Amino acid sequence: MAVLGVDGWRGAWVGALLDGRSVTLLALPDVAAVLAVPDVDVVAIDMPIGLSDDGARACDVAARGRLPGAASTVFPAPVRSVLHATTYDEARTTSLAASGRSLSVQSFGLVPAIRSLDDALGDPPDPRVREVHPELSFRALDGRVTDRKASGRGLAQRIRALERVMDVLDALADDRVGLPVVDALDACAAAWSAKRIADGRATFVGDHRADARGRPMRIHW
Repeated sequence: MAVLGVDGWRGAWVGALLDGRSVTLLALPDVAAVLAVPDVDVVAIDMPIGLSDDGARACDVAARGRLPGAASTVFPAPVRSVLHATTYDEARTTSLAASGRSLSVQSFGLVPAIRSLDDALGDPPDPRVREVHPELSFRALDGRVTDRKASGRGLAQRIRALERVMDVLDALADDRVGLPVVDALDACAAAWSAKRIADGRATFVGDHRADARGRPMRIHW
C-alpha cells in the first residue's frame, strides 16, 4: 500500500512516496501532477483544504495549542472568499469584511497554492487527499523533535525520528533533483501521517464540519 506525503516548494511540490520502509522523493510541478502519481491510496498534503467563510478554523487554533514553541509554524488559513483576491490589499480587505481579522503576508503567499489545490480536488473532493501539518507529525513521531527545522539540531532530530519508520537517509542520498532538505523531510513526515490515515490509526484536530465546498476542516497526523 503506497501513500504520498506532499509539501509546498517554490510554487511547486515535493512528494515523498512511501511503500513499506522505502521512500522516494519526487519533484512535482503542480497539483495535477500530485494527484496523478499512480497507485497511491492516501495523499497527505501540508496545505489548508477546508476553508472557513467567516473566521478562524478550529483545527488551526487546536494545532497551535499542540505546538508549544512552534505555534507560529501554523499560519491561519484564509477565509474562502480570499481565494478570489488578486492583490494583498484586496485580500486584507476581503478578510476583514468576512472575518473581522486581517491576513498576514505569509498566509497570502499560500493563496495561489491553496486555490490550485481547491480547484483540483473537484466536487465532491478527491477522498484520498487529507490535510496534515509536518510539525504535528514530527511531534507525534518523536517528542524530542523540538528545535527549528532549519537548524542543524532540528534537522538531525527530524532525520532521527523518520529513520525509525522509513529509509529517509537512502531517499536523501538518492535525490537527483537537489530538493531542499527541509521540504523533503516535511514531505516524509506527511507521508508517515498518510500511512497512519491509510491504516486507520490517524487522529486529527478540528471539528466534523465541512466547508462550503464539502472539504473537511481538519488536520491529521
